[in-house]
Amino acid sequence: MSFARVLLAGVAFAAVSPAVLADDRGHQVYTRWCIACHGVGPDKPGTGALQAKYKGSVPALLEERNDLTADLVKMYVRRGVSVMPPFRKTEISDEDLNALAAYLSKRSP
Repeated sequence: MSFARVLLAGVAFAAVSPAVLADDRGHQVYTRWCIACHGVGPDKPGTGALQAKYKGSVPALLEERNDLTADLVKMYVRRGVSVMPPFRKTEISDEDLNALAAYLSKRSP
């Protein structure tokens, strides 16, 4: 690869904002730890439980919610709720939790 291409690739990578990188990391954490229960489909117990609880007043899919704050996400992840288990720092690090919380709360006012 030519020096110019390497330089151009480096500039393009550096131009990616920290917010975009954090959003990507948050999505990766969500995909790794949350989607099995909170994804789309009838076999997703977290989505089903939220649908039953809110009866359509808010979206059952976490990625579609606009009422989640970062602090609320962190609390539920660390403490658990109902049948959702708590996640320890050895499972989801504080850095990953911060990225996840930012990702899920980005639609909140």
